[in-house]
Amino acid sequence: MAHYDASDLKYWVAFARMPRVGRARIMLLERHFGRLSEAWQAGAADLRAAGLDASTITTIVAERPRISLDVDMENLARAGVQALTWHDPAYPPKLKEIYDLPPILYVRGHLTPADEWAVAVVGTRRASVYGRQAAEEFAGSLARNRVTVVSGLARGIDSIAHRVALQAGGRTIAVLACGLDLVYPPEHLRLAQEIMESGALISDYPLGTQPRSEYFPRRNRIMSGISLGVLVVEGSVTSGALITARQALEQNREVFAVPGSIYSPGCRGTNKLIQDGEAKLVAGVQDILVELNLTMATYQMEMKELVPVDEAEAALLKYLSAQPTHIDEVRRSCGLPITAVSSALAMLELKGKVRQVGGMNYVRVRETA
Repeated sequence: MAHYDASDLKYWVAFARMPRVGRARIMLLERHFGRLSEAWQAGAADLRAAGLDASTITTIVAERPRISLDVDMENLARAGVQALTWHDPAYPPKLKEIYDLPPILYVRGHLTPADEWAVAVVGTRRASVYGRQAAEEFAGSLARNRVTVVSGLARGIDSIAHRVALQAGGRTIAVLACGLDLVYPPEHLRLAQEIMESGALISDYPLGTQPRSEYFPRRNRIMSGISLGVLVVEGSVTSGALITARQALEQNREVFAVPGSIYSPGCRGTNKLIQDGEAKLVAGVQDILVELNLTMATYQMEMKELVPVDEAEAALLKYLSAQPTHIDEVRRSCGLPITAVSSALAMLELKGKVRQVGGMNYVRVRETA
């Protein structure tokens, strides 16, 4: 029977650094030795008695002398990284439910009980204007409804979801496919720092682990595992977002998809999820909140109450919709000077009523109750 206390943590960290030692073998060691501190001292015969194969025993015996337990813990402290085993009360409860749960989770920032209300937002790295618009609307609305937005810090939909959640004053968690002393892609370093301040970076890879292509599908199981559901915004049939969706289904999580154009290769994956009955079609955040029973976490936009819309702004709103409209078209429709249109659009952006989606195109933000 397993016995765990905080003094065992350094042995968990050490075993996690070893190749071939993951969930299944940690379970064998715990079952046989009770504590990983006992397993750390064990000889080859005892490790064999625990059920380990010869190759894993050779790895452990060879790696132990090269690992300094105290140095590893000092490195974690220096990097501001917390290590949580699956016995730790701070370990995400939802993650304990999945089959392939990581024995140890590394955290920079803070996980809170509020993160049990989480939805993963995933999608293509090559987001279209439509995909960006949908990701911004859904991630922002989820954050304003006090739902933690989870994603993978990747280019495209992932980074949009993180940024919009932060802008909305919400919590967001990024799951990395590398050690937490690294940031990938490197251009998201500042975004990662902002996420740490009002959320967390998490990974099951030890410090110093460089990102590799095969690590990304593995980390996706954590994104879906800590979430109540997964929203796929845009993705091809071979995209990583669909891997996340299928892992979510295996974990008994809800899967949602934003429908897209039948002519867009970037929407074929999401459309297929809907067509195959693997994902629920969503047209707004309320569809997700109702399905996950999160409708009690409603919000009101403060700017709407505090700053009234003037006549010029009201005129512009008549000509804006969910479809992107260029500023020149807005000006022609409302008959106002371009300076007045620019000023009014800027104020409407500050009030959260419109959003620029690129190329001086604007959309009206849908208000959610």
